Amino acid sequence: MAAAFFLPLFWVFLAELGDKTQLVALCFAARFPTRTVMAGVFGATLVVHIGSVILGGAADKLMPTAWVRLIAGLAFIGFGVWTIRGDELDDESCRNKQGRSPFWIVATTFFLAELGDKTMLTTVAQAALYPKYAAAVWIGSSLGMVVSDGFAIAMGRLLGHRLPYKAVKIGAALLFFAFGVFSAVQGAIELNPLAWSIGAIVLLICIFVLRPKRTQELAPSLVESIDDETREKIGLPR
Repeated sequence: MAAAFFLPLFWVFLAELGDKTQLVALCFAARFPTRTVMAGVFGATLVVHIGSVILGGAADKLMPTAWVRLIAGLAFIGFGVWTIRGDELDDESCRNKQGRSPFWIVATTFFLAELGDKTMLTTVAQAALYPKYAAAVWIGSSLGMVVSDGFAIAMGRLLGHRLPYKAVKIGAALLFFAFGVFSAVQGAIELNPLAWSIGAIVLLICIFVLRPKRTQELAPSLVESIDDETREKIGLPR
């Protein structure tokens, strides 16, 4: 029970570091009271993450535990890559709209930004790993979001918005990689030979279908820019 609460809190806290929704929180905190921003973040997160928990629970019912662990591990490795790449803040994200209360501005923006975001997918993965404790995962992951954004706002004001985001992202990514590899290997070990055979076949099919062609035609604009001497060297008609 405790793990189903604290681990989602921890992983969502990490996933939110440097995420676009955290940047939005910092932007709104410069315009609205911190309490209002945190209330909007928490409200929107509760709504989004309850859907994430339902998706994670459904995944556990549809797939064997070994597959859930394997897929969750691969997802966490992907989250590590996503963390290093980072997100960009949209110009429209922090724009104040007239005639709306600050709470609803923050809540609506966070709800839309959170759909399909890294923190939402992290909650899905955690819910799949702890299907019996959906409520704990829901509350823990939502609190992780609020704690991460509150921490960033506090540190931003303390350090004058000079947060060491690069170092934070690298540290968070390494943790995602470590847990992802551990979970993926644990799930892979539990798979039977038949599952391994099916997975290998699917992988080979994907490689065959998605492999790049050896000979590709040059774009017309590129061909036209080649001079006659170069055309003669590479065997293109003039």
